[in-house]
Amino acid sequence: MERYVRFKYGNNTRFGLVEGEKVAELIGEEFPNFKKPGITHELSLLKLLAPCNPTKAVCVGLNYKDTILEPGAKWPVEPLLFLKPFTSLIANGENIVKWPMTDHLNFEAELAIVIGKEAHFVPEKEVYQYIWGYTIANDVTAKDLQKSDGLWGRSKSFDTCLPLGPWIVSGIDPQNLTITSYLNGEQKQEGNTCDLIFGIEYLVSFISHITTLLPGDIILTGTPGGYGKTLNVGDKVEIEISEIGKLTNQCVECKEGWSMPPRNKEHIMYSL
Repeated sequence: MERYVRFKYGNNTRFGLVEGEKVAELIGEEFPNFKKPGITHELSLLKLLAPCNPTKAVCVGLNYKDTILEPGAKWPVEPLLFLKPFTSLIANGENIVKWPMTDHLNFEAELAIVIGKEAHFVPEKEVYQYIWGYTIANDVTAKDLQKSDGLWGRSKSFDTCLPLGPWIVSGIDPQNLTITSYLNGEQKQEGNTCDLIFGIEYLVSFISHITTLLPGDIILTGTPGGYGKTLNVGDKVEIEISEIGKLTNQCVECKEGWSMPPRNKEHIMYSL
């Protein structure tokens, strides 16, 4: 098992390999072409970034057998996919902002697959050749907007709504990992990846037949137990996945100036 981190050192962003309490610096832009120059850093002194820099996060909804469907919802016959932009990404320890446009945030604990090399039309039997490793993701969602819009684009796309980390772990079996979430220390979710409806191999293959996956891209595999739990300002959410570690973030109120006016009829354009 290997743990890869991404960190800032001086003015440069670098990758590293965790070796006990130290991090061996890596040369190269992407896995698996890293090389060790022999430079090490103290892990405790580094500010870790999100462990990869994806061009896209492809997410899967309703993908656990223990999901309790909301009224009117149906089980998907193919993976239910949506995207989160890379601008929503934050690292372990950074804050989730509750933006003024939403009144109801939810968090969702998920295993994320990290792609290691360009994947296009990948057969299921070859999927693991394209996987760098796995990390922890929190699919933060503006639940009220998700319900009002009927679509998931806006509700999933806000800045800070994709906590990811703390590192990428390779060399583990993703088929039997326990996923647990905690809100202010109280357990809220528990599940296991053995209960995925669409498994790792199928998801990577299926998605690679829709969009080319690039190194560093991530696939969020779904959340156990349904739709996640409510997240309020001041709350601390922790997501733990066995063999990977723990992702911790706190929810804070927006402190920036908000210039978006309330919507009214003047903003609605009708075409005749």
